[in-house]
Amino acid sequence: MAALPGKIIDFHVHLFPDKLFDAIWASFLKNYNWDIIHKYYYAECISRLRDGGIDAIVYSNYAHRAGIAEDLNRWNEKILSEHNNLYCFAAYHPDDEAALEMAKRLLENPQVLGFKLQLLVQNFYPHDERLFPLYEMVIRKNKRILFHAGTGPVGNKYVGLEHFTRAMEKFPELPANVAHLGAHEYRGFMDMLDRYPAMYLDTAFSFLPEPYAGYNLGPEYLEKHKSRILYGSDFPNLITPREAEINNLLKLNLSQEFYNGVFYDNGNTLIRSITGK
Repeated sequence: MAALPGKIIDFHVHLFPDKLFDAIWASFLKNYNWDIIHKYYYAECISRLRDGGIDAIVYSNYAHRAGIAEDLNRWNEKILSEHNNLYCFAAYHPDDEAALEMAKRLLENPQVLGFKLQLLVQNFYPHDERLFPLYEMVIRKNKRILFHAGTGPVGNKYVGLEHFTRAMEKFPELPANVAHLGAHEYRGFMDMLDRYPAMYLDTAFSFLPEPYAGYNLGPEYLEKHKSRILYGSDFPNLITPREAEINNLLKLNLSQEFYNGVFYDNGNTLIRSITGK
């Protein structure tokens, strides 16, 4: 029977300053009726993930409106300097006057892997021309973009396969991570892996226990793309225990190569390709 590798890399964690976490959790409850069960601030999140067997932590945060990315990224720079084996997809908003200057500075930090674009919350399209200079810079700097681009767990007019495809057709070399396996359009996003070699998917929120809907394509797609999938927990913004998705992935009884790759090797290779270490 297949098992987890000795080390795990979590490629989808959220860390925010405490007041922003409070606001996010309140918004989840008000708008989606999601009562987050792991209401831990950033330091305790890091500690609990380490205690839970996570080796490298890759977290993100995002600017839900213009004018806050700079302060949020100064906070990111501070906590990155305080922790080893901690990496970040930093905040970016295209309406900030000095957005590209800020991005250039951040991309010099080896612990900053790129930027997070949370299209559902930030309310712009992935093919918005305001983003094109950022994409060009990320490609030049060998960094990445983490997209919340799918229609799940919830959607709006800015997300979905059609919009993301337009962005990738414009920038086929864009190193893109797509959260949640592209939920709920799993097949379409997974088929894109054949066309865009720099694209990866992460598993966050895709293998929740019943009654929550999740990944539905069967094991063949997972095995086919096992070198392009990254484990992500979405911790601490969870409505079920963190271990539930891990256990559900193990219950699929996939190959040991799948579990080694998804839980460690793929993430380790990706981080090393960016940091050079």
